[in-house]
Amino acid sequence: MRYVLAPLAGFTDAPFRRMCFEGGADLSYTEMISAAGLAHGSSPTHHLMETMPGEGPLALQLFGSRESDLARATAIVTDELAQRGERRVVELNLNAGCPMTKVTREGAGARLAEDPDKVHRFLAAMVANTDLPVTLKTRLGPHPARTTVLELLDAAERAGAHGFTLHARYTSQMHGGAVHLDLLREVVQRAHIPVTGNGSVTDTKSAAAMAATGVAAIMIGRAALANPSIFRDLKEPGRAAADPVAERMVSFRRHLGYLLAFRDQLAARFPHDHVPSPDAFASVKMHVHLFRYFSGRPGAAALRARLNSVRTLAEIRDAVAALGEW
Repeated sequence: MRYVLAPLAGFTDAPFRRMCFEGGADLSYTEMISAAGLAHGSSPTHHLMETMPGEGPLALQLFGSRESDLARATAIVTDELAQRGERRVVELNLNAGCPMTKVTREGAGARLAEDPDKVHRFLAAMVANTDLPVTLKTRLGPHPARTTVLELLDAAERAGAHGFTLHARYTSQMHGGAVHLDLLREVVQRAHIPVTGNGSVTDTKSAAAMAATGVAAIMIGRAALANPSIFRDLKEPGRAAADPVAERMVSFRRHLGYLLAFRDQLAARFPHDHVPSPDAFASVKMHVHLFRYFSGRPGAAALRARLNSVRTLAEIRDAVAALGEW
């Protein structure tokens, strides 16, 4: 079974994707990238396209509400990747599944799951503007009274999409509630293109249940945040860290190093853009991401409270050193 890192806004940047690749992921998704931002020349939007050495294969995900923006953004992305000789990106993906209000109120993300004809037009526009495979990520439909997934599958196949990723929940469920594996199985049986399943896979039991639907791959999101090695754990069920606490500390230190290297890469590549200082860059990621490595261990609550106030690398190192493991 192939395992894929889901797109997670604010999390699946290049350093985290590298961690997950080293942890066994076969493919990783970028964060959602605004097609409008690319089409209208927003330099900060290009930061989300940055990759770094050591990453594995990537799917670059676009979101948008205008066909013209997606067509233009796809052409821009394809040209830029070619100019850079970037070979890590192996597919372009259209997001038609994000349920967050700031995305759906613009007519993008999961709002598209309400309109299969529009999805068809958007995907066809992307296919016409790239030589890379184009795929779709979506949901079952807006709510249980309106299931559109089979229409979305048909739209994707007619547009020339090479793959279909299904978060087997309705938009109304956001990220909670039952995962409808019966509907996922039906989609797999109907599909003429590979289907990737997504939704609350956290361990070998939930992975086996999703694999039983016949999917070609399984996508994992939130469960990877505190454990980028979950992909290897699922591939090798007997694998167990000799010292889980020590392994997480090693992961923390490696991830922090990748973050600082990536910050320097951004500063060098975009000299005219604002790139936070190493202290600011690391502290922001510490607040939203890195603290997860310490979840569940003795002293974690006190450490998290302390980390909420860190502003410099020195303060981060001092706080972690208090655990006696630095």
